[in-house]
Amino acid sequence: MGPMPARRSRCPVSMSLDLLGDRWSLLIVRDLMVRGYRTFREFQRSGEGIATNILAERLHRLEAGGIVVREPTGDGRSTHYRLTQKGIALAPVLLELLLWGAHHEDSDAPCAIIEQMEQNRAAVLAETYRRWKDRDPTPLLPPFRSPTAPAAAPAAASNRRKSK
Repeated sequence: MGPMPARRSRCPVSMSLDLLGDRWSLLIVRDLMVRGYRTFREFQRSGEGIATNILAERLHRLEAGGIVVREPTGDGRSTHYRLTQKGIALAPVLLELLLWGAHHEDSDAPCAIIEQMEQNRAAVLAETYRRWKDRDPTPLLPPFRSPTAPAAAPAAASNRRKSK
């Protein structure tokens, strides 16, 4: 694992994007935070289609950036990944991205879940932080549909909600 690449600028948005601005990094953080994934194999099977070499590189980058840490398991045969304090601090950002995406794009996110999360942001965040602190891998959100299930266009379209 090498050092973080040089920064383009000292702008906070640019610096954040240097670390998290690719397609895969926030999905890995999402899987750690809300799905309870901890292992390389779980990330591979998330249904997003990430290649093994890309997953390994993104995990190294997130570790170098202080977002995740690797922890050996008790048997020493595998490694678990865990968000750091810096990583769990992304919870409000991910919640808002989820809500924004559900409002403005066709998604498989059930409207009832999105509405509950939107109305209870503080409770959702509190539960996310509790699970992290207690090392509780119980998923906060399961995948919205099976990666092998065909997408149902009418159902997805019905879940799109208009922004005000």
